[in-house]
Amino acid sequence: MRLAASDSALEFIETHGGRLYIWIKQSRCCGGLHTIGTATEAPPKITFRQLDNACTRLAPFVPEPHGRMPDALHVELLTFPPRVQPYWNGGPWVASTAHV
Repeated sequence: MRLAASDSALEFIETHGGRLYIWIKQSRCCGGLHTIGTATEAPPKITFRQLDNACTRLAPFVPEPHGRMPDALHVELLTFPPRVQPYWNGGPWVASTAHV
């Protein structure tokens, strides 16, 4: 998985501990659409493991076992409220048929 993050997203993640937790969420509406969850602190009830990553400024963590991962994950910072927004292979969602 290639991980690309904007400078503002990297700065936000660094000031919040330097870790980025990435997982798949299933919505209750829209036929069970899968979206990407990210946080700088591990959410409860999920066990994570760190991914190998070429970016030394960011420590990405994924669920164990993690299932299918994107070819590329892009991370941007949204400003109101400040939060990290991930894009899986260019989009903010994962196909509902994906095995996650």
